[in-house]
Amino acid sequence: MLLTKLYNEFFRSEKTGGLILVFTTVVSLFLANSAWSQGYLHFWHIDIAGHSLVHWINDGLMTIFFLLIGLELEREMYEGELSKIKNALLPIIAAIGGMLVPAGIYMALNDGTPTQAGSGIPMATDIAFAIGILSILGSKVPGSLKIFLTALAVFDDLGAIVVIALFYTAEISWINLLLALAVFFLMLILNRRKVCNMYPYLIGGAVMWYFMLHSGVHATITGVLLAFAIPFGTSKERSPSYKLQHALHKPVAFFILPVFALANTAIVIRSGWQTNLLEVGSLGIILGLLVGKPLGITLFSYLATRFKVAALPKDLRWSYVLGAGFLGGIGFTMSIFITLLAFSNSEDFANNAKMAILIGSLLSGIAGLLWLKLKLRTDVVDTEE
Repeated sequence: MLLTKLYNEFFRSEKTGGLILVFTTVVSLFLANSAWSQGYLHFWHIDIAGHSLVHWINDGLMTIFFLLIGLELEREMYEGELSKIKNALLPIIAAIGGMLVPAGIYMALNDGTPTQAGSGIPMATDIAFAIGILSILGSKVPGSLKIFLTALAVFDDLGAIVVIALFYTAEISWINLLLALAVFFLMLILNRRKVCNMYPYLIGGAVMWYFMLHSGVHATITGVLLAFAIPFGTSKERSPSYKLQHALHKPVAFFILPVFALANTAIVIRSGWQTNLLEVGSLGIILGLLVGKPLGITLFSYLATRFKVAALPKDLRWSYVLGAGFLGGIGFTMSIFITLLAFSNSEDFANNAKMAILIGSLLSGIAGLLWLKLKLRTDVVDTEE
C-alpha cells in the first residue's frame, strides 16, 4: 500500500508528539503535587487581556490544532484512502460506533445525575497518543492499520467537534456567528476562484476566529472551517493546503499539544482519589474508553462489512481492528478538552473526570499495545511457517 510523503510526515510528527505528551503530562502532574504547586497552578490563570492564560491556550492555540486536523482530513478525502467511498466508509462507520457506544455506556450510568453533561468525554480519541503507541510496534504494523487508525481518529475528532458545537455551546450571539460564517463563505469564494495566496485565508481565518470567539460557539471550530476553505489543488508541494499542513506539523506536535497538556493536566491529586474513581461519572468515562471504544469500533466495522456497506482492506485483520479500537480509547487531549466545557462550573467534577481520563486512557493504551504486539508476533510466526 502506497503511503504518501505527506501522510508519512504526519505519522512521524504524531508519533514523536505522542511521546512528548506522555512526558509533559508526567511533568505537569508532578509540579501540581509538589512544593511548587501553588505557583504552578497560579501561572496558568494569569490574566492576559481579560482572559486567563489557559483560556487563550484552549481557545486560541487549540484552534491551530484543529486546523491541522482539518487539513489532514481534507488531504485524505482528496488523495488518500478516503478518496474512495468504500474505503472511506469503514473508518467513518467505525468512528460513529466508537462515539455512540461509549456515550451510551456513560449515559446509562449518569442519566439524571449532576455529571450527565459529561457524556461527550469518552467519545473522543487522541490522535497523537494513539499513533504514538502504534509506532512503538515498529515496521511490523501494516500500512492499512496505520491509515485505518489515523482516519478513524480524524473522523472521531471531527465528530467531537460537532458534539462541541451542538451540545457544549453557550448562549449564541447570532450577529457574531453570522459575521463569522460570512467571512467563511467569502474564503470559499476565493477558493472557487482559485486564489492560492495564503495570506487572504490566514487573515480571514483570524477575523473569523474573533467573531466565532464572541458568538458563543466554541472558537476552535474555526480551525476546521478554515482548513476546508484553503485550496487543496493537487497534491504537489505548491498547494496551499499542502504547504500549511507541512508547516504546522512540528509546531503542533512539539509546542501546542505539549503546552495544552501542561496547562490542563495540572491536577491536584487529593487523598481519596481512588474512591472518586468509583463514582458514576468516573466509571462512565473509564468504561466508555476501555470497553465502549473497542466494542463500538469493532462492532460497527463488522456490521458495515457484513452488510457490504464498506470493505475491509486485505491486510487489515479483525484482530487489528480490535487493537485499533483499544488505542481509540486513548481520549486524553480531546476528552480533557470536552471536560473543560462540560464541567466549567465545577472544579471537583472536572478534576475527577481528568483523573478518570488519565486512568482510562492509560489502560486502553496498554491493552492496545499488548494486544497488537501479541497478534503481530503471532502473524509473523504463522507466515514463517
